[in-house]
Amino acid sequence: MVAPSPTTHRAVVEHMVRQAVYQRMGKPLPNSGSAPNPLLVNISARHCHLTQEAVETLFGKGHQLTVHKWLYQDGQFAAKETLTLIGPRSRVISNLRILGPCRNFNQVELAYTDGIALGFDLPLRISGDIKGSLGAMLMGPEGFFEMPEGVIRAMRHVHMSPDDAKFYGVQPGGHMKLKIGGPCGIILDQMLCRVDKSFKLEVHIDTDEGNACNLQPETLCELVK
Repeated sequence: MVAPSPTTHRAVVEHMVRQAVYQRMGKPLPNSGSAPNPLLVNISARHCHLTQEAVETLFGKGHQLTVHKWLYQDGQFAAKETLTLIGPRSRVISNLRILGPCRNFNQVELAYTDGIALGFDLPLRISGDIKGSLGAMLMGPEGFFEMPEGVIRAMRHVHMSPDDAKFYGVQPGGHMKLKIGGPCGIILDQMLCRVDKSFKLEVHIDTDEGNACNLQPETLCELVK
């Protein structure tokens, strides 16, 4: 597998510049600016996570996922491979992106509007909590893979390190609010906190939520309790 690019992410650069500017001006940093790490808010479009068994069923024996784009969290990537999701009454979503590396369970994450289009009544779940959820048929270039469960709408959440959690005063599994600025600004409640020493500070919301506030790369966002 190709190694991740060492290029510094724009969010990190902006965070450093903001701190330097406030320091030069002799002004106190706003709460978000004084955080130990920069906050990045990303829209998580529909995608799926697969086991190696599912990948080989869909793409051929011995097939390995290939990197299309490295994601913000270390070691995570959008794969070049895509597939077709077949829902009730043969409604489909094509070009569903696979995220790598492979996991030990199969999961499809959709927005509510995707569920309406497919005829699914999507359960709202934390990623990985798939027991009793909906199933679906996946179609790849080399075959079909039936998922007995695993189709969900993922809860909005924030990845954070223990240092970030300490700064914001939250515990793993706790909740925060995300204030999104701009002309369509909103406050998203019940932002689940996922804490691990390997995590960078990043919020994931889905396409419905991102469209509702017209989230742009320059939109100001802030995490609050």
